[in-house]
Amino acid sequence: MTEQRHPGSPAGGGHPGGHPNKEGGKSGPDLDAMTDVSEKGALIDGDAQRLDRRLFVQLLVFTDVADTDKLIKELSASNLEAVLYADVNNPTSVGLLTMAEDASFFTTTLRGFLSTSSLKEATLCPEYTMLGRTYAIGHERDLEDWLLKRPRRVASNRDWSWGVWYPLRRRGEFALLPKKTQGEILMEHAVIGRAFGEKDLGHDIRLVCPGLDKNDNDFVIALIGKDLAPLSKLVETMRSTKQTSTYIEKMGPFFVGKAIWQFEYAG
Repeated sequence: MTEQRHPGSPAGGGHPGGHPNKEGGKSGPDLDAMTDVSEKGALIDGDAQRLDRRLFVQLLVFTDVADTDKLIKELSASNLEAVLYADVNNPTSVGLLTMAEDASFFTTTLRGFLSTSSLKEATLCPEYTMLGRTYAIGHERDLEDWLLKRPRRVASNRDWSWGVWYPLRRRGEFALLPKKTQGEILMEHAVIGRAFGEKDLGHDIRLVCPGLDKNDNDFVIALIGKDLAPLSKLVETMRSTKQTSTYIEKMGPFFVGKAIWQFEYAG
């Protein structure tokens, strides 16, 4: 699993600096860096990759869904980039995963589908709603692939039908740690995630969600794979790491489902 990073990776950000004051010195934050909202990847020929595009991903969970076959036909005709999960913990519930680069998709195209498809008769379970965006931390060798293509490949892979989706919030104390200490803590998760990915036991989709999540969570994490047991084992293994045991304030609720329909993606 290339470029794997652990659940709860930091979203990056501007570099410390300053802006000139009247005396020609520096004081306060570097506002130019702070307001540069583009994503940055690894250096190529000495220049950092930059991309002001990202993928927004949302999970909606509905119960009282009587006819999944009809819903699958509606999704097949919709051209939505979507995945439909059967909820393993509720026999009448489904999870609908959708994604788009333009966030207005969720208030226009998706809303139109929900109001005209068989889901209009279903009941939304708002406690499971998750919304986040892809992000970079500056080490990605192929920034465009990481932000836009890889999440689509992972979600649409027919060999990886099981999904475990959950939000998490990290304790504020983590942000006060020295950067070197943060990196050492994060690396523990990265090593575990890479090991599971290389053995095809689990793959991830990582989203950041400050200002997007109604419960003020920091990240949305998806663990995707061909079998459920390794995904459960991956969560269990992560619990013993310093980040999860010390610096994660809250995880969940967890949505666990198996894909019964996935969009086709050739990228």
